[in-house]
Amino acid sequence: MLVYVVRRLLAAVVLLLVVTAATFAIFFLVPRLAGATPESLASRYVGRTADEATMRAIATKLGFFDPVYVQYGRFLRQLVFGADFSTGPTTVHCPAPCLGYSFLTQNPVLPDIIDRLPVTMSLAAGAAVLWLTSGVAIGVLSALRRGSVFDRAAMSVALTGVSLPIFFTGLLSLSIFSYGLGITAPGGSYTRIEDNPLLWAYDLLLPWITLAFLYSAAYARLTRAGMLDTMGEDFIRTARAKGLPERTVVVKHGLRAALTPILTLFGLDLGLLLGGAILTESTFSLPGIGKYSVDAVVNNDLPKVLGVVIVGSLFIIVANLVVDLLYAVVDPRVRTR
Repeated sequence: MLVYVVRRLLAAVVLLLVVTAATFAIFFLVPRLAGATPESLASRYVGRTADEATMRAIATKLGFFDPVYVQYGRFLRQLVFGADFSTGPTTVHCPAPCLGYSFLTQNPVLPDIIDRLPVTMSLAAGAAVLWLTSGVAIGVLSALRRGSVFDRAAMSVALTGVSLPIFFTGLLSLSIFSYGLGITAPGGSYTRIEDNPLLWAYDLLLPWITLAFLYSAAYARLTRAGMLDTMGEDFIRTARAKGLPERTVVVKHGLRAALTPILTLFGLDLGLLLGGAILTESTFSLPGIGKYSVDAVVNNDLPKVLGVVIVGSLFIIVANLVVDLLYAVVDPRVRTR
């Protein structure tokens, strides 16, 4: 078991290095190969309103005329040791891990992301609890009642949930439940959990339900398919022949064997949401990482976009690492490999 954990940790570190290289290539190397000049790269840091001389001076100051490997080494160094950025008359220090410095807002990127992280984490955590419990429960019941009215109705609703985009269901829910009936909070409402936990849950209730409706549909279909395959296996018939209660057979033997693909999907989905639920936060005007990245793209603020990409990649890597470790708990066969 220890060897398995160490191997997964080393793989996560290597993957993180690969992600930093890929991120650097996407934002700096690929544009150069496509014909971008150092001056045009500098415009993504200070905006397009500066004149050519200013662009060239900024490009020189940021090192865009240096070889690519030197720029990548500087990029890694600022992640580990921090960096100093000249804003004209003064020099600002960006402490490690430095994800960049926004010359438009005159702020390091990481503190801005940390300020918005609780919003995204609250949205992702609440929605994850709803879609995981409801999706798995509906999938199990549909598999046990295959072909019934409940099964067909549940799968029809699941297909609808998978097909409808979040910006449609979100706006429709806001129109009906917030602005029409006044049951839920309007868009743009968010209260910190430490200020008022009940108001925090009330503000996020509709985004949770809307986002969970999208994901629970996929989990219900996946759980149903996994349970249908598992419940026909020989070990299920053996468990029933031993006289075990049906609940034990279904939960301990059937569902546990069908959890592996669900864990894989859950790790990816949760990691992606923690990296920024762009559509949901934009639809409900929540000040999270997703809306932060959208505003950065609109304002052509490259350091913010770059920081969000790295943070989102880190969350996905960590989520997959946790999923890999949970495999050993859910499936004993993993510990013997």
